[in-house]
Amino acid sequence: MPLALHLGTDDLTRCRFAISPLCQTHEALRLLRRPSRHGYHQGWLRRVRRTVAALDLSPLWLFVPPPGGYTPDFLGAPPHEPYPSFDDELARMRATDPALAHAEMARSLACTPGLAESARGRAALDDPAATVRRLADLTERAWHALLAPDWPRHRAVLEADIAHRSRAAADGGLDALLTGLHPAVDWADHTLTLRRYADVPDVQPPDGRGVLLMPSVFVWPDVVSGFARPWQPTVIYPARGMGRLHTAEAPRPPRALARLLGHQRAAVLAGLTTPSSTTELARRHCLAPSTVSAHLSVLREAGLLVSWRRGHYVLYGRTALGDALAEGDVRPEAG
Repeated sequence: MPLALHLGTDDLTRCRFAISPLCQTHEALRLLRRPSRHGYHQGWLRRVRRTVAALDLSPLWLFVPPPGGYTPDFLGAPPHEPYPSFDDELARMRATDPALAHAEMARSLACTPGLAESARGRAALDDPAATVRRLADLTERAWHALLAPDWPRHRAVLEADIAHRSRAAADGGLDALLTGLHPAVDWADHTLTLRRYADVPDVQPPDGRGVLLMPSVFVWPDVVSGFARPWQPTVIYPARGMGRLHTAEAPRPPRALARLLGHQRAAVLAGLTTPSSTTELARRHCLAPSTVSAHLSVLREAGLLVSWRRGHYVLYGRTALGDALAEGDVRPEAG
C-alpha cells in the first residue's frame, strides 16, 4: 500500500534538506546486501568487492532484512544539522538509548522468521548497549573502507541535488519541489504520497517538526521514508546525477553546443553530469590537466560553472545555465 504523510502548515514551513554520511554508509551496506537492486552501481560494486570480503560485517547483516523489511532507525538516524560530520553522527549513534535500540532491533529481526530466536539474535537483544557499540564499530570500519575515499565526490553530488531542487522551489514553489523528488512521490491536498517505498515502520503522522528531505547516492530505485518517534519524519530519495557517479563514460555534447564552444570545451561541460575535479575530467576526456583547467576557467568566467574546495580537491559543477546548455534546453525568447 502507498504511504501517505499528511503535512500541516507547521510541517511545510519546517521542510528542510540534510546530507548524512552515516545514512549514506548504511544505504551502501543495504545495496551490498541486496544485489538485485544495484542497477546504477555495477562499477562501484566491482571495485569494492575485495574490500567487502575483507570486512567481517555479519553483525550488521543481521539487521539488513530482505526487501520490504525494517532496518533499525538508529543505524542511520535523521541528523539534527544540515551537514553533520560522520564522527558527530557516529557519536550520536553510540549514545543510542539501549531501550530504544532493543525495540528497533527486535522489530528488524522479526522481519526474518526465526532470526530473533536464533543464537545470534538472542545475543544481540540480551545486551543492546554492547550491540550498539559493536554495530557502531563496524559502521566506522565500513565508512573508512567503502565511502570515505570517495566522499568528496559523493557529497558534491548530494549538494548539487539540493541546489537543483532549491532552484526548483524558488522557481515553482513547494509544489515543484515535492512533486519532483521521485516518480513514485505525489503531492496533493497537503499529503505527500509515496507509491513505492522501503523499510517503513508504523509511521507516526508529522507533528509540526517538519519533514527532512535527504538525497542518497545508494537508495535507488526506492524512496525510503518513515522513521517513527523519536525520529523526525524523513524522505530519502535518489539523488539527481547519482547514476553517473561511478561511470567514466562522458556523454556527447549537443552538436549546436560543440559548434558554439568548440568540441573539447563542450565535452567538458557536458561531462560534468556530477561535480568533478580537474584530474577526473582529464582522465575522462583523455586530455592534459592543463587543457582541462583552461577550459574550466573559461566556462566558469562565462557563468556556466561554479567551483568549490572539498578537502584537498577543487570540484566543478554546472550552474543552472550550464545545465540548460549541456542538456540542449535553452530556447530563444520570442522577439
